[in-house]
Amino acid sequence: MSNIRIPEQAEPFSLPNLPEESCITLIGMAGAGKTTLGRLVARSLGWAFADSDHIIEAAFGAPLQAVTDSMTKEAFIDMEADIVCDLRFTRTVISTGGSVIYRQRTMEHLASLGPVVYLDVPLNIILERIARNPDRGLAIAPGQTVEDLFREREELYRRYATLSVPTSGIGAVESARRVLEKLASL
Repeated sequence: MSNIRIPEQAEPFSLPNLPEESCITLIGMAGAGKTTLGRLVARSLGWAFADSDHIIEAAFGAPLQAVTDSMTKEAFIDMEADIVCDLRFTRTVISTGGSVIYRQRTMEHLASLGPVVYLDVPLNIILERIARNPDRGLAIAPGQTVEDLFREREELYRRYATLSVPTSGIGAVESARRVLEKLASL
């Protein structure tokens, strides 16, 4: 993120249609840009930013990949659901792990906090980004491919999203603007 420059704004962007205590949750595959865009959207709003993967790392005192490697996929997803369901934030942009959509209770909790935005990025871009950072901590079953994971999750992302924002072919700042514009139209 150090190479992304965000122009300083005189005043934070406003989302008058959202209740004051709302949060915005970003969902999508690993490599979709949830953390990068989450920080940009939070900065534009003057809100806090939280990354559920970083919260899990803090809870375990270990990198996410080490945490995922120490558990079965199902055990990791259950633990992630417990941690995310305990979040009690307001005025926060929350970037989630890609596996957060596997538990309905988790998605119901996030939806109760405010809109859920699916960052819709095509498989070829996801594969390229994951290849650049293979230690990102994917919750993947033995023998399962990233392609399998993508197909398995895509329908769930769409089901739980308040809105979907395609972000391929544009930079991070423009993607963050698209997210904010879509949220403003709710």
